[in-house]
Order: sequence, then C-alpha cells, then structure tokens
Amino acid sequence: MASFVMWHAAAFFMILFRYSVRGQISYSIPEEMPKGSIVGNISQGLGLDLKRLKSGKARIFAGDNTEFVGLNKERGILLTEEKIDREALCAKTTPCALHLQLILENPMEWYDVAVEIIDINDNAPSFPKGEITFEISESAVIGARFMLENAIDLDVGSNSHLSYSLKPTDQFVLSLQSQTDGDRNMEMVLQKALDRENKEQLSLLLTAVDGGEPQLTSTVRIHVTVLDINDNPPVFNERVYKATLPENTPKDTVITSVSASDADEGSNAIITYYMSSTGDANDLFMVDARSGKIILKGSADFEKASRYQLNIQARDQGGLSDSCKVIIDLTDINDNKPAISTVSMSNSISEQSRPSTVVAMLNVNDLDSGLNGQVHCYINDNIPFAIASSSSFFSLQTDESAAAGAGFMLGRAFDPDVGTNALQSYSLKPSDQFRLELHNQADGSKNVEMILQRPLDRETQSSFTLLLEAFDGGDPVLSGTVQIHIIVLDNNDNAPVFMQKVYKTTISENAPKGTILTMVSASDADEGSNSVVTYHISDTMDSNVFDMFLVKEQTGELILNGQVDYEKGSHYELNIQAKDQGGLSNACKVIIDVLDINDNSPSIQILSSSRSIPEGSKSGTVVAILNVDDIDSGVNGQVQCVINENIPFAITSQSSSFFSLQTEQDLDRERKAEYNISVICPDDGVPSLSSSVSLRVQISDVNDNAPVFEKSLYESCVLENNTPGLSIFTVKASDADWNQNARVSYILEDSTVNGVSVSSYVSVHPDSGLITAVRSFDYEQLKDFHFRVKAQDGGSPPLSSNATVKIIIQDQNDNAPQVLYPVQTGAFIVAEIVPRAADVGYLVTKVVAVDVDSGQNAWLSYKLQKATDRALFGVGLQNGEIRTVRQVTDKDAVKQKLTVVVEDNGQPSRSAVVSINVAVADSFPEVLSEFTDFTHEKQYDENLTFYLVLALAAVSFLFITCVVVIISVKIYRWRQSRFLYQSNLPVIPYYPPHYADTGVTGTLPHGYNYEVCMTTDSRKSGCKFSTLGGQTVLVVDPSFAETIQHTIKKNSSIDDLSSAESVRKAWRTVRLRVSGRE
Repeated sequence: MASFVMWHAAAFFMILFRYSVRGQISYSIPEEMPKGSIVGNISQGLGLDLKRLKSGKARIFAGDNTEFVGLNKERGILLTEEKIDREALCAKTTPCALHLQLILENPMEWYDVAVEIIDINDNAPSFPKGEITFEISESAVIGARFMLENAIDLDVGSNSHLSYSLKPTDQFVLSLQSQTDGDRNMEMVLQKALDRENKEQLSLLLTAVDGGEPQLTSTVRIHVTVLDINDNPPVFNERVYKATLPENTPKDTVITSVSASDADEGSNAIITYYMSSTGDANDLFMVDARSGKIILKGSADFEKASRYQLNIQARDQGGLSDSCKVIIDLTDINDNKPAISTVSMSNSISEQSRPSTVVAMLNVNDLDSGLNGQVHCYINDNIPFAIASSSSFFSLQTDESAAAGAGFMLGRAFDPDVGTNALQSYSLKPSDQFRLELHNQADGSKNVEMILQRPLDRETQSSFTLLLEAFDGGDPVLSGTVQIHIIVLDNNDNAPVFMQKVYKTTISENAPKGTILTMVSASDADEGSNSVVTYHISDTMDSNVFDMFLVKEQTGELILNGQVDYEKGSHYELNIQAKDQGGLSNACKVIIDVLDINDNSPSIQILSSSRSIPEGSKSGTVVAILNVDDIDSGVNGQVQCVINENIPFAITSQSSSFFSLQTEQDLDRERKAEYNISVICPDDGVPSLSSSVSLRVQISDVNDNAPVFEKSLYESCVLENNTPGLSIFTVKASDADWNQNARVSYILEDSTVNGVSVSSYVSVHPDSGLITAVRSFDYEQLKDFHFRVKAQDGGSPPLSSNATVKIIIQDQNDNAPQVLYPVQTGAFIVAEIVPRAADVGYLVTKVVAVDVDSGQNAWLSYKLQKATDRALFGVGLQNGEIRTVRQVTDKDAVKQKLTVVVEDNGQPSRSAVVSINVAVADSFPEVLSEFTDFTHEKQYDENLTFYLVLALAAVSFLFITCVVVIISVKIYRWRQSRFLYQSNLPVIPYYPPHYADTGVTGTLPHGYNYEVCMTTDSRKSGCKFSTLGGQTVLVVDPSFAETIQHTIKKNSSIDDLSSAESVRKAWRTVRLRVSGRE
C-alpha cells in the first residue's frame, strides 16, 4: 500500500502530461484519489480568464459517465467529486480516460478535456469460484490434464500479471500454456498414479499472485475425489474348501459356503460367484451368486462321481476375478461302466498330416469314482495313431486395469499315464504379456495359473490369443494344446479429446433463439459407456453466459438460448467441457464474435443551447451543442446531422459524436423573430436509422432600428381662440424593434416662435404623441408656425428620428369691421360737400373699413341704414361708395346725415356703424351756418372725453405699479406680455401681390385720395392709402385758426402709418374744428 499512499500524496501536484490543441487538454491522475483532489488548473491550461468562466456559466459535461470531476469556477480548477475506481469505469480497457467537455455560454464555446485514470494495485486476484472440485478416476494415466480457471485481476498492466503455485505437488503439478490470443491456459497435470484404495480424497491449494507492488494474492481450495475403478480383484478367504457328501443326500442341501472380498467400492465391489466348468458338477451343484453357498441341486450318484472338485470364481462388476477350489467327496460303488461316444471323425486324412493331427474325437465317460471311474483308452493295433485327452479352446476376460501380477486360474490338462509318463509341464506362447505358475495340490495334481506380467491397454490391444501346451514326461514326449482367447475389457483410463482447442464462430445480433452457432466434438479412446462423451458449459462461467447459450450434451451443438445484443456484449468466450462416464474431462474454448446490425437509432442529447441569441450575431455563432451517440459499431454507428430547412443555420461536426448548431448568416429579428429548427441525425447503416430533435431559437432584439414617423411632415389646423389644453392631433412613430427597444417616447425639440420657446405654444405627450395647445391662439397675431417632434426609443443607446409639424391657425370671426374713413370723433365734424349741381351718381365719399379677420370673415358689405333723405343717396354694397341716386335740387336740405352699416360675412356676422355728414351747398358760409348747432350738441362729448382720459391715466398708473411689484417673480409672464404686445400686426402694412389697383376715384382731392385694392380672389379684399403731394383739404374750425393741412403737419403723416393706432391718428387730422379745442 506504500505506492498507493504516495499516489495520494502527490495527487494535488501531479499532471503527467498536458497538451492543448484545438481546444483540447488532457490530465492524468491515479485512481482512488480522495474527494476534492485537484485534477488540474483548466483556466491556465486553456488560457481562460476566471471572469470568463463565471460569465460563461462554465460547466462540465460528462456524458453517460457519473460526474467524477467537477469545476471550481472561482479558482479555475478541476476537482474530483468522488473517488474514481478505474476498474468500475473501464474494466480492462486501457488506457482508461474520462472524456469531458467544458461548455461556456455567451458566446457558446466548448473544449475537450480528457482525464486519464492511472491504475494502482488495489485489487487482489480472485478466482471465479470459492472452491474447485474434481472427480478423477484412479485409472487416470500419468500426464492426464485437468483444466483450471484462471484467476481474475481487475487491475491492468503489470498489476494484473499473475503467477500461480499449487501445493502439495506430490500428486499434481501446474502447467501454463500460452494461446495464440494471448491468454494462458492453466492445467493441473497428474504426475503420479492415483489409488483410491490408498487415498480417496485429495486437497490442494492453488495460489495466484499479481505483479503489483506490494503483491496481492488470492487462493482457492481444490478438492479431488478419486473415483474408484475396478483395479482390485476379489480375494477368497480360503484357497481350498473341503466337504463330504453322502451319495443319498437330498437336493437343495447346502454343502458349504465360500466367501470373497473386494477392496474396491460401489459396483466394483459387488461380487458375483460362478462355478467354472467342471463337467457334471454343473448339473449336480450350484453356487448362489450372491451368498457363495454351494448347494446340491441334483442326485448325488457315487457311480457317477465320488468326488467333486468345484472351481468357484468370485467376479466383480469389472470382470476381475479370483478362484478357489471346493472339494466334495462322495461314497460310491463301481456300478457304472465307461461309455464311449464318437464326437467327430475324419474318414480320410492326408498322408502328409503332421503328428498329433486329430483324426477323431471320442468322449469316454465313467460315472464311477476313483479307480472305478478311471478310464483308459488305447489302441491295440500297432498303428501310427494314438489316443490323447484334449480340450482345444477356451476364453477368458480381464479388465485392462488389472495390475501386474494378477492371476488367472486355468483348467488342468489330463494325462491318463502315470509316473513319468504323466503330465509334467506346461508352456504358454507368446509369453511376453503372461507367464505360467503351477500350484501343487494336496492330491498331487498341479493347478495352472496364468500371471499378468505387465498392465494391459485395451486401446493398444483389445484381445490376445495364447497357446497353452501341456507336456508329459514320457518318451517320446506327448503334449496337448488349448487356445486361450483373452478379451481385454475397457477401463475408463482415457479422457475425451477435442478435435480443436479453440473454436471460433460469429453470430449476428438479434439472431433468433435456437440458432446453432457451432458444434464442438471430442472423442474418447475408451469404448462402450466409457467412450460416451457429454458436453457442458463450464460452471465457472458467468450466469449470463448460461442464460445466453446452451450446449447439447450428446451432440456438442452450441445453441443460442437468449437474445444477443451487440451493444451489451460483442465478444464471448465459453469454456466447454467434454466428460465421459468415468468423470474424466477435457475442455476447449469457443470464441463467439457478435456481428453488429443497425438496430439502434442515434440518441441525441442537447448539451447546451441558447434559447435566444441577439440579432446581428456574427456568422458562426454557436447556438447549441449536441452530443449524438449511436451505440452500434462501424458504419452503423457513424452519424451525420443535417438541417433540411432553408434557414440561416448550419450543423457542423466537431468530432465523431459532437455537433454544433451555428449561425450561417446574419440574423434580423425584424425579418423573423423565432426559428423552430429540426435537426435530423441519420446513421450510415443499411437501412439507415435516424433521430431528430427540435430546437426553438428566439432572436433577441438589438436596438438597430430608429423610430419611423408615419409622415415626415404633419399639418394640422386649429381654430383661433381655442381653449388651452386643446388636443390638436397625434403624431405616430413606430419602431420595428421589440420590447424596450420599441418603446417610443415623443419629445418636443426646442425652437422659438417669434422669439418665444415653442413649448409655450404646444406640448407633446411623451407616450402617446398627442400634441396639445398650451395657450389660446390668435390668428391675427400668428397665422401658422412650425416645430419638430423627436421620436426616441428606449434602447441603449437610444435611436431617434424627427418629424416636422406645421400648425395652421384658422381664423374665427372675432373682430368687427373697423371704419377707417370717415373718422368718427366727437371733437370734429367732418362733412362732405355736395354741390347742388351734382349729377346722378356723383361720388360723395367712400366709407373705408377693414376687418382684421381673413377670408369670408373679412368680406365687408355696406348698407345705408339711415338717411335724411334716403332717395338722394345710395351706398355701394361692395365698395362703400356713397353716390347720389338722383339730381340734387334746391329743395334738398343743406344738412344731410347718413348712417352706414358695415357688416362682415362671418358667422355670426359682426358690423360697424359710421355716421356721415353731407352738406348740400355751393358755398362754405352756407355750410358753416348749418353745422354751428351741431358743435354745441357735441360739447358734452368733450367733457366725457376728459373724464375718460383721466380714468385711463389712473388705471395705467395702477397697472404699472402692479407690474413693478411682481416683476421679480413674474419674469416669464412679463416676457409673455411683452411678446403679445410686440406681436400686434399693423393694419394693412402692405398689400399683397394678388391685389388689383382700381385707381384713384372719389371726391377727396382736397387733401387725400384713397385706393381701393380688390384682390383677384373674390373672397378677400383690403385697402391701402397713399398721399398725393400738392393737394390740400379745406378744413374750417370755428375760430378759423388752423386749417386741416396745418393740423396734419402738426400731428403726423399717413405715410408713416405702422399700426392701427397710427392710422386712426392720421384720420383724426381730417376733421372740422367747430370749437377752440381738438
């Protein structure tokens, strides 16, 4: 564990290698670092400012991996979130790395981060099973191999290099054999023959040691059960059993019992007793196969046999046997003669026949016993033939497991001679496998036993034919032969052998259940039941393998038993065992590669996306990052993502599984404010499978559009004399932007009208654009004015535009006509003189009036309201000319008074009344005498004028006093009052170019002429005045002190008129003085 501690101590500083290429960076850390350990400084590695990590909402994406690594944005470092177990993460895959992505927003960026996990020796080897059991036949030959499952070490590299040891090693040794695929097969090899009878159970300890530092170990106990084979023949308790039996003993009498034991077990220890062929004894006696009791089953006839020697064999289930002899003596008399029968006979034989050629076979039998039953056959004639006892053939079976030294009892040859001529010796040919042993019996005979000299091998030779020959001691030596056929019974001493050690096959995933993958085949050199091989999947395999595959026990067919999914497992290795009936086994490996088919659609995961991006974003701005994974392999797992719509976005591939959605063109929210983007990701398999994902991207507004007025110039008319606060009209501007950027405020731009701020005339509502009159307008002072309204949005910085507004003041009939001539005054009497010789149509005078209104309101009409003589004078309706309508006569009164009404054309109309004095006379004295009384009637007017002037002076004094008091706090109103005072327009300061001059007419050559100017537009009219040099007006006052010409010179000239007041002053000069004051 020392190295493990050292790794942790260095974890905060260790970065084995690091590189940064195209937004990639790698770190290496050991596994099992504690939570909070530093992986690396990613801020420095990628050159990112800490502020960028915070503003970009930096985060780590780990895909399907658990979030083992986290980001500390304040420090810009990667930290472990928990202990990382390399084995749980990557199993045996090397190198083992966490593939992470660092994702930033605003703007969107991403970087590949790879964290390699270095293995430490933290896993001890482990065996698949807690203990291993074998059942091995004791007949297993030396060198027999028994496959062991390798231990598993989850570590990699040198930490997983395993070495093995087996203890004790007196019976078995380990053998490790490298395979072509790099694996090692571990086998337990028998190096010393097993003997169940010596030791039935063996216990071994298998130890696995890894190559890490420090070394870790694991052990598993191996239990070996030695299976019994029939390697021990039965053994009789006694070699010879003796019994006596009276000839007249009844049937079923138990004569004696034999007993044998077998050191084997189970079926091999079950002993069956047999009685070997002993002539009639088989008919007379029987042995109970189970108990070994010798039972009389027939009538004992001494004449037939006085003594019976029974050869009893004890045989186990494997064919091994032992024998004993049972001698039964009968008491008998010689009451039977030999009986001869010809068994076989050749009528002729070749003259070249060898000696001992059998010519005939005779069966001679004497039922008596002893000498009474001994029969001798002979030929009386001296011929080249001889009589010999013969048994030519017999067979026996033995197990190949019979050990050297095993004995097989043979029948004795019979020689009727005696002495040296009797049976003397035996020989056995061939004698390399067996030898003969002779055993002297109590009666002087010799039993022949065949002894096995070396072990039998049925697989090498399954049968033997031997020739047993018996020799007598006579001269010449006579012999008899018998063939012995030995059948070697099979023993389970050979394990099955596979035709191949490794089988390889492939299968497509999703193959139907029951598909035959391959067939394994093993052969067993044994025969019979020992060669019957059954196949099994090694029980050390994982349970999922048993669920997935099965092997037919009898045929070795490997069959798919479940659903194969390439994505869950693409490679399987199975250990198949072939077992025979004796427990011997062998194993082979089956490698199954699963072929991938395109059965998985790509899966799409949105790592990061911007719900909205500002318009005007540069081309290539990342909108979303997609992780697309297809768990299929090869081309089936290769994915391309596309956008089928014609939109200003594109999908670009950053790697095999990462795609970014980017802008391809400049975006304009005003053109389209939202996009529903469908990203389709098909794989390259056949047929192709695809998945799709929809992204909703809103284009956020940027203040790139100024407000736009509906018109660049607005015009509106307002009647004069409006009330302050009157809503005139509304200006309207729209902004193509959105939200705050489209919120328009209206501002009145600063300007002046006649030197006064326009804000004192109108105001604009900042939200609605409603233009409101601040004051009441007077057409006579201001006919129109212009100002500018600015529309400004709420963006930052704000954008604006301007519109010009023209306000036209419409006239109202608020002014009555003003009579300019004749001047109405109480101080003077102005009279027009009409000579009595005046003709009809004589122009007496002309009423000159003006109306400061305009249009129809200024159209004037004249009517004669009163007249001293209505039949004498008439007034022109349009021009106000007073003319005679008949011839003046002497009867007409000198003093004529006319009242003329001047009306405008407004609604309602306004009017003015003027009184005109006309003197019908031919001389001035006549006129003067008529108008004297008139001046006296007007005397009271002068007193009234005096008081009026006095009152006006008092009011003026009070007004000026008030102005002085409040001038310090009422500057603005003072300026406004001054403005109103200065803005009074003169009455007829000029006559426009569309007026037509009518020339000089009338009867006023005395001092002044007037010109009536008619406009070309019949709806308007006006007057102008001029002075004719050299002409004078005769004006007489009561004292005759002054003339009108003198008065005019004293006061003012009409040519200096600049206002209505100056006009009135000028006209006051044209008056008659009827008293001593003006």
